[in-house]
Amino acid sequence: MTKTLLKISGLKVAYGGIQAVKGIDLEVREGELVTLIGSNGAGKTTTMKAITGLLPAAEGSIEYLGHSIKGQGSWDLVKQGLAMVPEGRGVFTRMSIVENLKMGAHVRTDEKEIAKDIEQMFELFPRLYERKDQLSGTMSGGEQQMLAMARALMSRPRVLLLDEPSMGLSPIMVDKIFEVVRDVSARGVTVLLVEQNARLALMAANRGYVMDSGLITMSGDAKEMLSDPRVRAAYLGE
Repeated sequence: MTKTLLKISGLKVAYGGIQAVKGIDLEVREGELVTLIGSNGAGKTTTMKAITGLLPAAEGSIEYLGHSIKGQGSWDLVKQGLAMVPEGRGVFTRMSIVENLKMGAHVRTDEKEIAKDIEQMFELFPRLYERKDQLSGTMSGGEQQMLAMARALMSRPRVLLLDEPSMGLSPIMVDKIFEVVRDVSARGVTVLLVEQNARLALMAANRGYVMDSGLITMSGDAKEMLSDPRVRAAYLGE
């Protein structure tokens, strides 16, 4: 059986005085692309922040590679192979693209391999190569999203968490971002994807979870969920 890399059990998280996550179970196995879908305010981003130590978990367990990571800082998790691309991208706007990529490798010391990985990121994201010396703050939202993903990949993560990568992007750029998400998954990186575009997320994923009002209300094979009438009515506008 495929190894479980990330396992969440009974997770509860309070955010701004509100119980945003109300006791959820979720797991991501090695090599999978798993998506967590749901409407705005369902608790998806709060869940991601709890996994990466940006918000404290009130109850429940968060295990990575069979060990508890509850309460660990995000910098420690990156060293262990768990990296997140946050909602809103968070690129270093006053740094060039190359400088941003080098920041993504700050936990590494293998300079030659870092240089190779920068070249690999330029192959994966040709648009970044075209603008490699440009300040990231002058780039479009879609280009910044590409950079944020490339920067996270520079840490050579075993598990990549993507929080709303398509938010605020044009339809053409959304398609490009999802193309890259599928490519990253095909390269062997395990992915947990939080996404409001349920159709594209389920089309890309192996398995899916539906989150509503802080609870997981449905889970299963992503392709089967695409044809589930409840999912179609609630999230696909059909």
